[in-house]
Amino acid sequence: MFSAIFSRPYLILVLTPLFWGGNMVAGKLALGHVDPYTLIVTRWTGALLMILPFAIGPLKRDWPAIRKAWPMLALYGALGFSTFNVLMYVAVYFTSGVNGSIEQALIPALVMLGNFMIFGVRARRLQIIGVTLTIIGVAITAVHGDFGRIASFTVNFGDGLVVLACLAYAAYSLTLRFRPAVHWMSFLAVTFVAAIAAGLVFQSVMEGGPMAVVDGIARTTGFGWLIIAYVIVFPSILAQLFYARGVELIGANRASLFINLIPVFGTILALVILGEPFETYHMVTAVLVVVGIMLAEFAARAKEKAA
Repeated sequence: MFSAIFSRPYLILVLTPLFWGGNMVAGKLALGHVDPYTLIVTRWTGALLMILPFAIGPLKRDWPAIRKAWPMLALYGALGFSTFNVLMYVAVYFTSGVNGSIEQALIPALVMLGNFMIFGVRARRLQIIGVTLTIIGVAITAVHGDFGRIASFTVNFGDGLVVLACLAYAAYSLTLRFRPAVHWMSFLAVTFVAAIAAGLVFQSVMEGGPMAVVDGIARTTGFGWLIIAYVIVFPSILAQLFYARGVELIGANRASLFINLIPVFGTILALVILGEPFETYHMVTAVLVVVGIMLAEFAARAKEKAA
C-alpha cells in the first residue's frame, strides 16, 4: 500500500499540507487536555523514537559532518520545529483556528522578502504585488477586520503570536541554504533532538522549572495522548516523509507550490472539526491571499523559464 502511495507524487504532496494544516487544529483541540509545552516535548520525542531505527545508518555515515555543523543543525530544530510550534500552540489560547491557519500564508511572503533583503534575490513586479496582497490579507485577519485597529496598530495577542511563529519559520527556511550535506534522515534525527531540548527549556522556563515536564505529562488526558499521537505520526513524520519523496519525484520547485495549501486545509479543518465561524473578513483575506500566492508563483515560474 505504501509503495503505491509513494509512487503518486501529487497525492502525497496534497496529503503533506493537509497533515501540516491539521497541526493548528490539533493545538486548538489540545486545550484542557495537554499543555503546549508538553505537546512539544512529547511530539518530538515520539517522532525521534519512530525514525531512529531508520536513521542509525545515515547518522553513522554522516557523523563527521554532523559534528562540524551541529550548531546550525541545533538552530534548525530549536527555531523551525520547537519555537514555531510553541508559538502556534500558545496562540490558540487567544485566537481561532481559522485565523491561525490563514495567517500562515504569511510565511512564503516573509521568505521572499528575506531573500531580497538578506541575500539580494530580486523579485519580479508580480511577485511584489502578490506578496503585498498576502501581507494585507493577513493584516486584515490579524485585526479581525477592524480597520480602526490597523490605524492604532492593535493586534489580537494570539494573532500576534502566529505572526511571530511565521517569522521564526521564515528564518528557518532562509537558513536552510546553509544546511550541511547530510542524509535527510540524519537531518531529521539531529533536529528532532534539538527540538526536544528547546521544548524542555521552554517548559522549564514558562511552566516553573524542570519538574514541570513531569507535571505536564501527568496532567495529560487520554484525549491529549491521542492528539500527541496525531502530531507525532502525521505532521512530524508522514508529512516530512511525503514532502521529501515528492521533491524527489517532481523536483523542489514544483513540490514547493503545494506548501501554499497549508492555510487552505487548515481553515477548512478548523471550520469542519472545530465548528468555528467563517467571517466576512476571512473571505476577503482568503481572496487576497490566494490571488497573492498565484501572482507570486506565476512570476516565479516565469522567471525560472526565462533563466
